[in-house]
Amino acid sequence: MPLPKRRHSKQRTRTRRATWGVEAPTLVRCRQCHTLMRRHAVCKGCGYYKGRQIIEVAAKSNAA
Repeated sequence: MPLPKRRHSKQRTRTRRATWGVEAPTLVRCRQCHTLMRRHAVCKGCGYYKGRQIIEVAAKSNAA
């Protein structure tokens, strides 16, 4: 297995790791129920994706 001939400097290592930052997921509005959802995913509120119903979602009750 190949090994590096010389040690990488701290600056080189830190520069490479600078792009490791965590980003918040991109959210869009659902076309059916207008709740926030992740892009390219089935809406958890209504179960639709690209105008088609993919999963059956139980109705939420607001009686609290």
